[in-house]
Amino acid sequence: MRTIDSLGDLAGKRVFVRSDFNVPLDADRNITDDGRIRAALPTLKRLIDAGAKVIVSAHLGRPKGEVKPEFSLAPVAARLTELLAQDVALAGDTVGEDAKARAAALEDGQVLLLENVRFDKREDSKVDADRESLAAEYASLADAFVSDGFGVVHRKQASVYDIAKLLPSAAGELVFKEIDSLSRATQNPERPYTVVLGGSKVSDKIGVIDNLLDKADRLLIGGGMAFTFLKALGYEIGTSLLEADQVDTAASYIERAKANGVTLLLPTDVVVAPEFKADSPASVVSADSIPADQMGLDIGPKSGTAYADAIKDSKTIVWNGPMGVFEFEAFAAGTKAVAQALEDGDGFSIVGGGDSAAAVRNLGFNESKFSHISTGGGASLEFLEGKELPGIAVLED
Repeated sequence: MRTIDSLGDLAGKRVFVRSDFNVPLDADRNITDDGRIRAALPTLKRLIDAGAKVIVSAHLGRPKGEVKPEFSLAPVAARLTELLAQDVALAGDTVGEDAKARAAALEDGQVLLLENVRFDKREDSKVDADRESLAAEYASLADAFVSDGFGVVHRKQASVYDIAKLLPSAAGELVFKEIDSLSRATQNPERPYTVVLGGSKVSDKIGVIDNLLDKADRLLIGGGMAFTFLKALGYEIGTSLLEADQVDTAASYIERAKANGVTLLLPTDVVVAPEFKADSPASVVSADSIPADQMGLDIGPKSGTAYADAIKDSKTIVWNGPMGVFEFEAFAAGTKAVAQALEDGDGFSIVGGGDSAAAVRNLGFNESKFSHISTGGGASLEFLEGKELPGIAVLED
């Protein structure tokens, strides 16, 4: 995979950077988690220090090809200005007259942020010619391309894939670190190798489980998806989340784990409540004794201890998906137990983006204690599934 070094001397060159600034905003459009912005700083600072004229592109939300003010990157430009300690101008459009004029006027070391790339419906069009026409407009603004938005490298999009075929291109610091870290966890990992999977749906993780049941030593299941596995064991799960069409799949994974000698840990106790509400009265029950009128919203304390022990005894750990509804204090203990075990252990740990990364930050854990916190949930999952990522493949020699 080509790195920034392959682009040579960038002083005075216009460099088009694809970042991932799809950050959460509150009702007042304040950024509630700037992790993805901070993750982009090493690449941006390197280009600034090299004297490049930096043109940054990114998306926010799903405006579906329409210009919608609520999806403007204005909050991101303001936060970048603070973090880089220099002005980051926001173009009034993506590839229109304002973007072109501002890009042409850039001086060495200056940074311009283009407006949301998804305001243009060609960005993620399924029609190659549409994406290619937009990519050509991007390319006309710059002399080189740096791909640094790991959260979108699994997509064939104009600012991710097509532009890389039109300009000298390379992976940024973030993308290189992501691939290096995830490769370490999937190619000859140090053992014991433990994978912790949570989140709501088995169907979201089928590809990962399929791939890792031949590689991992231990598979720990939590979150809403655990109840489909418990149903596969014949347990009653009350009103807990269930993917009825995945029960047979879950049963097949249980059998396959046994056949492969993989330790599959499922919750032995769960935290239940009558409603999906922060103040719903919580209680702990055995996983095989969930009352008919209760729903499971977290793994229980015994399960949390067992999962933590398995994690701390591991040399390589990948975690993707919370153990419960961590946004509600009463149902956050399982996720905290996993995060604490990763923080306390000495294994190589990867937190696989999305909700897991948000949990680490929102629950107050020290990010530096984790070997790698991925910025791309979907991209991380597809990498763990063994799929080719188009935005990476296009950067390979």
